[in-house]
Amino acid sequence: METRVAVMSIIVENPEAVERINALLHEFGEYIIGRMGLPYRKRHISIISIALDAPQNTIAALAGKIGSLSGVSVKTAYSSVIGSD
Repeated sequence: METRVAVMSIIVENPEAVERINALLHEFGEYIIGRMGLPYRKRHISIISIALDAPQNTIAALAGKIGSLSGVSVKTAYSSVIGSD
């Protein structure tokens, strides 16, 4: 199966969404290369960056599920690097 490398940026303005985000990231854990989370206490938000290597539809599904959460914004940047599983 063809996979893409991507970086997903997540901004969490609603702290109640964090538990659901963590559950989704655990669910898609096999595709996650690395993760960095930064609490920005001054603005009362959290910033999460996720590096992935997954089929494009899997990356889009994760972004859609996270983006549908209230108080959460997500953007994904895809590399041109394509691999196979």
